[in-house]
Amino acid sequence: MVNHCLREFPYEACGLLSGKNCKSYTVWMMENIRRTPVSFEMDTEQIQHVFQLIKNKGEDLIGIYHSHPTAPPFPSANDIDHAPDPELAYIIVSLAKRIPEIGCFRIQNRQVIPLVFKLFQDH
Repeated sequence: MVNHCLREFPYEACGLLSGKNCKSYTVWMMENIRRTPVSFEMDTEQIQHVFQLIKNKGEDLIGIYHSHPTAPPFPSANDIDHAPDPELAYIIVSLAKRIPEIGCFRIQNRQVIPLVFKLFQDH
């Protein structure tokens, strides 16, 4: 996830996370069809394809991630306005500093709720 964000810099990267019981097992790197450093949008056909792959794996969609190339790891007003599901985790990877910073949140009724998370690296 972090590597995907670094590769897409200076544009926002985006993707989906799937797994079980609030644990992500699979990172789905998506294309930001906007190709801009200040927002992202996923292609609906690519989303539907990935949803089918998630179902085939027996996993559930548990989160959405994207990067903030120059902003902190906190949801922007636009992120809050477009949060599609209050049960999902929203992960933001900030590339504003030399070392990426990550924030994880739920967005419910326009309220941003920080979540505790652990990041594991796949070897």
